[in-house]
Amino acid sequence: MQQQRPDEFFAEIRSSARTLADIVRTQDPDLPIATCPDWSLRELAAHVGRVHRWAAETVTTRAAQRIPFDAVPDSQYPHERAAQPAWLTGGADRLIAAIAEAGSAEVWAFGRMAPATFWARRQAHETMVHRVDAELAAGRATVLDPALAADAIDEWLWLLRGPRRPPLGAAPLTADAVLQMHAADDGCDPRGWLVSVAPDGITVRDGHGPAGVTVAGPAGRLLLVLVRRLPPEGGNVLVTGDPELLAGFLASTPF
Repeated sequence: MQQQRPDEFFAEIRSSARTLADIVRTQDPDLPIATCPDWSLRELAAHVGRVHRWAAETVTTRAAQRIPFDAVPDSQYPHERAAQPAWLTGGADRLIAAIAEAGSAEVWAFGRMAPATFWARRQAHETMVHRVDAELAAGRATVLDPALAADAIDEWLWLLRGPRRPPLGAAPLTADAVLQMHAADDGCDPRGWLVSVAPDGITVRDGHGPAGVTVAGPAGRLLLVLVRRLPPEGGNVLVTGDPELLAGFLASTPF
């Protein structure tokens, strides 16, 4: 498995934040974000900038527990449109600087302690997907780095697994179902994941094997299907097996 380096995560955070800032600069703030129902571009941008500052504060203070959003300095989205792009890129810069300074120091990471670089990976993936949300709304082409997209799939499936998650029981998903994900891009090693559904959650392992449904395609497109930014039938992926099993799985994921 290829491991992404922190500087690759930093580059994605910075690049996606700049793209989002450019869309904020040129588009109507009330532009609906179809892939984030009930959000406008204004709300999407405010979320991204606020989360960057929240993660930066978590790292800077070496927090051992979750910091409330309202305790984070400069977390309010500017009212003045001229100030909004710089506020977005400034939050990304603050996050990157905080993680680079902290290095391997342990900080809070969703109920556990982890090296500060955890937040480089998490925020690179989150910023990348929300950049796509804005690009789709603005009618722009979306391009995702294949290796980073494959890593985002791996993290996404990791976030779903484990017995602490409520059962994925939305019909037609059934216990003992197995889904296979396969990412393949020119110039990159192919990646595969087997997702097994159980009454108390899911397990994920790398590799390939028998499955009720297989979803295959370029890593970027596969990621956008899995996080429900693109429908399978329009996402440039190949679905073989039971499509209802995939539909049930996607309907059961939290976002």
